[in-house]
Amino acid sequence: MTTKVLVAYGTTNGSTAQIAEAVAEVMRKEGLTAEALPAGSVARVDPYDAVVVGGGLYAGRWHRDSRRFLRRHRRELAGRPLWLFSSGPLDPSASEREIPPVAGVKRAMIRLDANGHVTFGGCLQEGAKGWVARMIVKNGKGGDFRDFARIEDWARTVADELVAKG
Repeated sequence: MTTKVLVAYGTTNGSTAQIAEAVAEVMRKEGLTAEALPAGSVARVDPYDAVVVGGGLYAGRWHRDSRRFLRRHRRELAGRPLWLFSSGPLDPSASEREIPPVAGVKRAMIRLDANGHVTFGGCLQEGAKGWVARMIVKNGKGGDFRDFARIEDWARTVADELVAKG
């Protein structure tokens, strides 16, 4: 049986969506069936054997769509392998050291017995939505701090765990 994986994400400017697509692509290369979908568009989790949920970080909070996804599907998620990721730091820190989950994500991890969490660097560039985001870019604090090699390595690790449980 092929394991079917949902990679759900919450994003405002598309950066977290690109990370989710990269995670799903690695899983497909590893022989799994995987699709990346906006967290707000997922009606049901029961067609999936495992779930990865990602959210952009904004002012120390996970994206609203990701938080709502975990609440809405908490019963179904509790019985499935679950991994979480965050994207957000607008500096190289996420590639230099392990960054723990923000408080709300940590509580969700415990409540849902998630297998793990990782924080990846974020991306905020010209044309970003939101006044605060535009000010960050205007003040020269934006940029692309995503490390796709690290993202792909993490996705392979998750895929390997799922294949081993097979």
